[in-house]
Amino acid sequence: MRFSLRQMQIFAAVARDLSYTRAAEALHLTQPAVFAQVRQLEESVGLPLLERIGRKLHLTAAGEEVLATSRETLDALERLEMRLADLQGLKRGRLRIAMVTTAKYLIPRLLGEFCARHPGIEAELTVTNREKLLARLAANEDDLVILGKPPGGLDVVATPIADNPLVVLARHDHPLAGQKAIPPARIAEEPFILRERGSGTRRAAERFFAAQGCTLKVRMELGSNEAIKQAIAGGLGLSVLSRHTLALEGEAGLIQPLDVAGFPLQSQWYVAYPAGKHLSAVASAFIDHLLASQGHTAVNFPE
Repeated sequence: MRFSLRQMQIFAAVARDLSYTRAAEALHLTQPAVFAQVRQLEESVGLPLLERIGRKLHLTAAGEEVLATSRETLDALERLEMRLADLQGLKRGRLRIAMVTTAKYLIPRLLGEFCARHPGIEAELTVTNREKLLARLAANEDDLVILGKPPGGLDVVATPIADNPLVVLARHDHPLAGQKAIPPARIAEEPFILRERGSGTRRAAERFFAAQGCTLKVRMELGSNEAIKQAIAGGLGLSVLSRHTLALEGEAGLIQPLDVAGFPLQSQWYVAYPAGKHLSAVASAFIDHLLASQGHTAVNFPE
């Protein structure tokens, strides 16, 4: 019985989501290539590892065994890689970071600074929504994750690294633009464009308005901040987003924050990892870099 580490890695990726398509996307391979590697692994094992019932994939008993061994082997190799990287200090190493989509306005710049100081470091950045991020955190798939609020149901170490103020955004010529201390009840009368359910930003907004006795009129749900900004620019409604989403346009553009009583909602960005996890020298150094940048991560806009 002979099979490669690459086949084990690909099979583990397929088994994680029980999807050839998602595994191909995660590994930057074509779906036929992923399927072919799994078939070769099945041929080496001599037993089917996956079976399709209806439209869903399921692991067979043999698949469960191969998956467990694959994870043990890949984890052991990762620990070895970390120990060797620690011996080399920051001259070489790998850093895998996963983050929620809104953090893309902040973290890539800080990661770029870190990699410029340590050119031997290979960085891998995954951007996803909060639900998938928490699944990755629970499965210990990354060195570090960046998110807006630490999860309550997972045993993790979470450290605040930057402020993340949430503001109400509107088109620049909205009738409420320019008004001061707008009551939340008045804002709730407007149609809203929100992120998908499970989004941390959406949960924070809905909690705030619920505490004011208001229910938001959700006109549209969109899966990205940029799509929401375009919808606001098109006059489709208001939204609550991180102030960092205006980092490129500033606050004098087509989209502007409204002066709403109780806003901005104060929140923070956190860097997190599973409790008990042994951090590599590279991951520890990146956390230090994030903390050292705390006083320089605010997005400043003209008053």
